[in-house]
Amino acid sequence: MRQLIILFLVCLFCTSCSNSWITSSWTKPNTTSVTRYNKIMVMAITGQDRGLRDAMESNAVAQLRELGYNATSAYAEYGPEEISSRDEAMAVDRLTNSGVDAVLTIVLLDVNQERNYVPGRVLYAPYSTYYDHFWGYYSTVYDRIYTPGYYTVDTRYFWESNVYKMSNREMVYSVQTEAFDPSSASDLGEDHAKLIVKDMVRNNVLTKR
Repeated sequence: MRQLIILFLVCLFCTSCSNSWITSSWTKPNTTSVTRYNKIMVMAITGQDRGLRDAMESNAVAQLRELGYNATSAYAEYGPEEISSRDEAMAVDRLTNSGVDAVLTIVLLDVNQERNYVPGRVLYAPYSTYYDHFWGYYSTVYDRIYTPGYYTVDTRYFWESNVYKMSNREMVYSVQTEAFDPSSASDLGEDHAKLIVKDMVRNNVLTKR
């Protein structure tokens, strides 16, 4: 019974933990949260996965709005079209003409997949535990022989997120994060948004308004 209780508590703890974590974070010296941003644009670059892009942007927008900021996503503002990286003046004009004075970029740097083999059931117990009784021996050996192993594929995401002030186009904050095997794009976006916004508040980049 004691072992079952411990197992339950471990499972409960693991399910309550985020699958995302910060690997490094930087804040420009003398940055203070007294800066008033009228409108923050969230722009995610995720390649061809529009669903992932929408999840990353919309969750970041939701977290920023909870702090009291006027935030919007590039996907919501412009649709699936992305601002061209070849014309800086046009891109900046497009943003500033929309009232944007800060940009949060969320970039998917890399995705790694790892294939791992999980062996079949292996149970080691003292000799007397199951050899002395027919059913104990039979059922234990049966499970060992007939419970096959299998492969799992674990996915690891690597992100970089930066905040830029549009008045001088300078970066004031940068954070690198990793995420391990998220259950869905929505969960990945939510975990990432909560993680980085909390870190921005801790580093005095943002404040609750």
